[in-house]
Amino acid sequence: QVQLVESGGGLVQPGGSLRLSCVVSGTIFSGYAMGWYRRAPGKQRVLVAAITSAGSTSYADSVRGRFTISRDNAKNMVYLQMNSLKPEDTAVYYCNSRPPLDDWGQGTQVTVSS
Repeated sequence: QVQLVESGGGLVQPGGSLRLSCVVSGTIFSGYAMGWYRRAPGKQRVLVAAITSAGSTSYADSVRGRFTISRDNAKNMVYLQMNSLKPEDTAVYYCNSRPPLDDWGQGTQVTVSS
C-alpha cells in the first residue's frame, strides 16, 4: 500500500516562502511522475506542479515562476519550494502521483496571511 506523508506547511506572510516535503513509501517511487495538488477552502483539489520520472517539470499558470517542484529518487522524496506566496495560495497541499492514486495523505496546511 502506498503511503504519502506531507510536511512543511505553516502560516506565512504574503511574499514569504515555504518548502513542502513529501515522503513516499510502498511503491517504486522513481518510476512515477509526481505532483503537488492543493485544495483551497470551498474549492476542488487541483494540480499545481508536476515532475516526471526523468525530472521534467510543469506548473499551473497561477504558480509558474514562484513555485519549484523537485524530487530525490534516492530518498523517495518530492519537494515544493514556494516563493512570493500570496493569500490565494492558502490551501491544504497534497502530493500524489500524476495521475493520482486513490489513496491520499493527510496533506499540509499552508496559510498566507498578514
